[in-house]
Amino acid sequence: MVELFIGMPLFEIRYDILGWIVGVLFIVSCSVLLWWQRREHRSLTDELKMIDELQSRSIEFDMVLKTMKLSIWKIDIARQMVTFGSDYREQADFLGSAELPISEFARRIHPDDRSRIHQVIVQMMEGKIDENTSQYRVRPFGADRFVWEESFCMVTEHSATGEPQTIVGTSMTIENRKLIEDELRDARNRAQESDRLKSAFLANISHEIRTPLNAIVGFSDILPLVHDDQERAELIRLIQENNRKLLRMIEDIVTMSKMEAGGSEVNKTEFDLSLLVNVVADDYRARNTNAEVSVLTEVPAEPFRIVSDRTSVTTILDQYMSNALKFTAAGTVTAGYDVMAEGFVRIWVRDTGKGIPSEKCNDVFDHFVKLDEFIPGTGLGLPICRATALMLGGRVGVESQLGQGSTFWAELPVR
Repeated sequence: MVELFIGMPLFEIRYDILGWIVGVLFIVSCSVLLWWQRREHRSLTDELKMIDELQSRSIEFDMVLKTMKLSIWKIDIARQMVTFGSDYREQADFLGSAELPISEFARRIHPDDRSRIHQVIVQMMEGKIDENTSQYRVRPFGADRFVWEESFCMVTEHSATGEPQTIVGTSMTIENRKLIEDELRDARNRAQESDRLKSAFLANISHEIRTPLNAIVGFSDILPLVHDDQERAELIRLIQENNRKLLRMIEDIVTMSKMEAGGSEVNKTEFDLSLLVNVVADDYRARNTNAEVSVLTEVPAEPFRIVSDRTSVTTILDQYMSNALKFTAAGTVTAGYDVMAEGFVRIWVRDTGKGIPSEKCNDVFDHFVKLDEFIPGTGLGLPICRATALMLGGRVGVESQLGQGSTFWAELPVR
């Protein structure tokens, strides 16, 4: 029995079962290996997709900055440094460096805006405000002027104790916007000034027209009842004088309206300026009813021919002479001209009247300006002179001393 026991094997090897076990283990190993490879491949694919997405977002981000012409920057509060990233503002090399101290950036801000922007930055550093939008003027590197800029910024990082650490912002130049705003503001001011001038014109012209009309109508009604020849002659003279005043007002209104509408034309011809000055002075000498005032001329004896618009030059002399006689109670009103070396001639009318305060000399050529409300006039004569001189390529001005008289002049090209 022992022998039998000894002669028999302890266990019998079943190669069929062993083959199944090895096969199962091989299949499991292959499955695990395949799963791991797929997992690694999927992880690598995800990383590549993430990289592509980040690159795409970066490109889109730069496109937005470039389209909006923005720059992006951040302030490191601990280091007190401003770092500029992508900068697509119109000025190349806007601040000359990608990083600069806050103090250096502050020195480039316009002095009128510096304290305001400094206060905003301090409030953000202290945690009092989290975001801000401001407009200010800054001088780019290498530029000799300031440009308008608008910035939006916000606190993006805080310390463990809640103190701000980083401020991130964007900036863009707004020069064109400011120009448009200035133009709109000027247009609004001009519209308001135009409304004011229209009101002043209507109030002034209604009074100025009514005065000669009342004289014309009143004296015309009385004229048939007067039989004394001397009284009739005086009434006729007064009617004719007020007729001229009324016609002068209407002519001034029409002339100024044509000039403002651009309907005036320049017809240049050659004529003798000396003769023209004498003719205008003779006309006013004949119409002058104030025996205390003498109308004189100071012109060379020989002719001086110029090429210009004779009617326009006559208008300037006519307006100057009319004003001088109205504001001169005694003395002289003198018309003349001086030849200048630059190819211009200065036509002038000098009087010994009441004069003009120095602070008012620059205003007398504006529309509807009247320095003495008791002296009749529409306030259009001198503006017409200025517009006429500009149309002829010249300019006007006045020299005056209060109580001693005035000299109104117009410089016109000789040819």
